[in-house]
Amino acid sequence: MLKLLEDFFSRAHGRRLVATEMLKCGMRVGSNAAIYFGSIEVPPAKIARALNVDRRVVIQTAKDIAADARLLQIFYRLQPRAFIGDAAKELGCDALIIRAEAKKKNIVSSVARVLSENSILIRQIVTDDPYIYPDPVLTIVIDGHLNPKVIKKLKELPFADSITIK
Repeated sequence: MLKLLEDFFSRAHGRRLVATEMLKCGMRVGSNAAIYFGSIEVPPAKIARALNVDRRVVIQTAKDIAADARLLQIFYRLQPRAFIGDAAKELGCDALIIRAEAKKKNIVSSVARVLSENSILIRQIVTDDPYIYPDPVLTIVIDGHLNPKVIKKLKELPFADSITIK
């Protein structure tokens, strides 16, 4: 996906920056070129201020996306999601932050299996897309706290470069 944006906005660095941030945040573009966060329309000036670009760059980015059938089909379907990983402790949960080679298979299933075998409830799993994020991580929020036995089992998994518990 990021390659598609890089190619499409190859001559417009500011618009590529805006489109990439919109993608990361799950901001939707309507066929009318309006920008939405969920069902809330977001003023281009607010996005521009946050990204340190002129509001006209944001407006033109949305127009470009709306005018391109392929990009519109993607951006029209984006949705923001609540990420509770950074608030896990306040919710009485632990968050596992796992760094591994993103192209390896069975990372999520292996971790889920260890947690399941130890009767641990998973509240949320979020994986970063390695094509969007240069340093992707897998975040798993579990109900309650991990005991040392489970942490040891997780660290024994062959693919894990690092596992951090927040």
